[in-house]
Amino acid sequence: MSESVLYSVFLLVSLGSIAAIVLYVVSKKFYVYEDPLIAEVEDLLPAANCAGCGSPGCKSFAEKLVATEDISNLFCPVGGNDVMKLVAEVLGKEVAEKDPTLAVVRCQGGCDVRPKTTEYQGPRSCAISAMIYSGETDCQYGCLGDGDCVTVCKFDAMYMDEATGLPVVISDKCTSCGACVEACPRDIIEMRPKNKRDLKVFVGCLNEDKAGIAKKACDVACIGCSKCQDICPKDAVTMINNLAYIDPAICTLCRKCVEVCPTHSIIETNFPPKKVKKETPKVEAKVESENIKTDA
Repeated sequence: MSESVLYSVFLLVSLGSIAAIVLYVVSKKFYVYEDPLIAEVEDLLPAANCAGCGSPGCKSFAEKLVATEDISNLFCPVGGNDVMKLVAEVLGKEVAEKDPTLAVVRCQGGCDVRPKTTEYQGPRSCAISAMIYSGETDCQYGCLGDGDCVTVCKFDAMYMDEATGLPVVISDKCTSCGACVEACPRDIIEMRPKNKRDLKVFVGCLNEDKAGIAKKACDVACIGCSKCQDICPKDAVTMINNLAYIDPAICTLCRKCVEVCPTHSIIETNFPPKKVKKETPKVEAKVESENIKTDA
């Protein structure tokens, strides 16, 4: 009995030793060296894993940063310029500074200006809705209102406005990761420069239909009248397919285009209200001066 026990113990020890040797040999043979800089760079990144940098996660982005000689085209939108400067110092490489951007919803066709003409009773998803029908309104370019962009936002920087049925971006929380841009099947969300005090001027419409059709579908649709293009002093406005577009790289935020837009499809955000100039009553002043001369 004791001999069988000893034999069993010896057998188990032998098998364990053999397995340990095999694992050691395999680990050495298939060992993959990882540059310690990868872990150091990954620690500097925000660990958001939002894919806004073009990589599936922060670790893969760190690997790309370490392996790439010129990282001027690589950028972490969540960490911004501050994080990229730290990464550049660790790697001894140069990084290009970029202006911060924010997500902008280029549709203002709420329930009050874009009436519903049909009712969809399927799964509430923009992706599904875009595949099977053109939407509950006559505008086939505007927001579908099912909130896919809000669902994918990991930073709680968006919500659906119950009154308008449109998504709203919370500027202070937006990290410019671009997840909402990718999720929108209608491509109505765009990343635009944040500017000082978050001042923005942009066309809140993507309807490429002719004026009559676009206006019938939505009261604030762009009708392609070109008035904004004609008045822009910097040629920042272009007209393509009956639709105006304001280039944020050229626009100086003068807001002249906002004043001439007949359908109010151009949006201005965070500007102080314009001061109304008081007109001097010239006629009364002239009459008064004549009376003074008469009395004299």
